[in-house]
Amino acid sequence: MRRDHFELEAHNIDWVETGETPAEPRVVIDFHGPEETLTDRLTDAEGDILEAGETDVTFRLQDSLDSPDATGVVGVTDRITGDFLLELNEDADDVLRFVRAAREYGQTTGDDGGRYSVVLQIDGEPVATYSKSTFLVYDANGSLLRSKSLIPSGVEL
Repeated sequence: MRRDHFELEAHNIDWVETGETPAEPRVVIDFHGPEETLTDRLTDAEGDILEAGETDVTFRLQDSLDSPDATGVVGVTDRITGDFLLELNEDADDVLRFVRAAREYGQTTGDDGGRYSVVLQIDGEPVATYSKSTFLVYDANGSLLRSKSLIPSGVEL
């Protein structure tokens, strides 16, 4: 699968800056490629779609965070095998804004780690929806940026 087969849209993040009523941030990732390619990756050995607890969402910077045009790769991985289920390129500012909204939303709901949802679609048709509370951000060298990541309290990495 190519990264350009994916489109990412973030929803419910502007309220952090505008002061509107908080709403759970949601990221919609839409795949525009061969359906079986993505569904094969999203299913386990029994043919069932992976559950939220079986996946991780990450962002790996490709540039320095100080760069005004910093970009990176959003990845959804299989938590058990570590295999990448999908990857796509995104602007660092957009992703970090989303993580901030998820952190702020978690604080409004009493979940100090944060919370958001991920909707995976194939040509606009939902395949899986995950409720998540962790979003790990790494620098270009692969080091975890704890202060930029969304990590629930009590979670050891």
